[in-house]
Amino acid sequence: MNPSYYIGWKCFRAFYRFYLRWSVYNPERVPLSGPAILASNHASFLDPPLVGAGLRRDINYLARDTLFRFPVVGAILRSWNTVPVDRDGGGATGLRAILDRLLNGGAIILFPEGTRTPTGKLQPARSGIGLTVIKSTAPVIPVRVFGTYEAFGRHMKFPHPKKVAVKYGKPLSFSNLRQEAKTCSKARLKEIYQQTADEIMRQIALLQPCTDKERFP
Repeated sequence: MNPSYYIGWKCFRAFYRFYLRWSVYNPERVPLSGPAILASNHASFLDPPLVGAGLRRDINYLARDTLFRFPVVGAILRSWNTVPVDRDGGGATGLRAILDRLLNGGAIILFPEGTRTPTGKLQPARSGIGLTVIKSTAPVIPVRVFGTYEAFGRHMKFPHPKKVAVKYGKPLSFSNLRQEAKTCSKARLKEIYQQTADEIMRQIALLQPCTDKERFP
């Protein structure tokens, strides 16, 4: 971690620990080095730093490219390994930047649902994450956050002191679909992207809260 990232990491850990009384489950499932895609459900602005704060390695984040127009904000976001993307989180430039981070051995957090849930419930996955996964070789770690909608859902102006938790699942490889994607038709390729996204979302849904004995200290 660079100094700026480390300071932010420590501050977020303190915030989640003392204000939101967080729990972290199975962070050892995320490799401490090398490329990795962290695929998480999305219920709140609290989610990206929560997923990152639970790990003892730095990860890459996504943020709207318009935020980088402000010099100070842009400098901080860059120091926190943030990838600029357009409003919808897609586009060829954003995809290349994401793949470059993975190629250089970085981990990155992506949200299969595309945007924050309006109800607190899991939403269907969009195909975009499937495209990213298939074009990369990185393992995919499903991640589920709990309580962040109640703490700071999109209908709230300020975070409430509710308990939150993050749980990391077992890595997924998608090696068979990646191999098939190299030679299949364009129609089948689109199906593969959505199939991959749906499977990731299914694995996220299977993650359930753990007992205190499994909690990361």
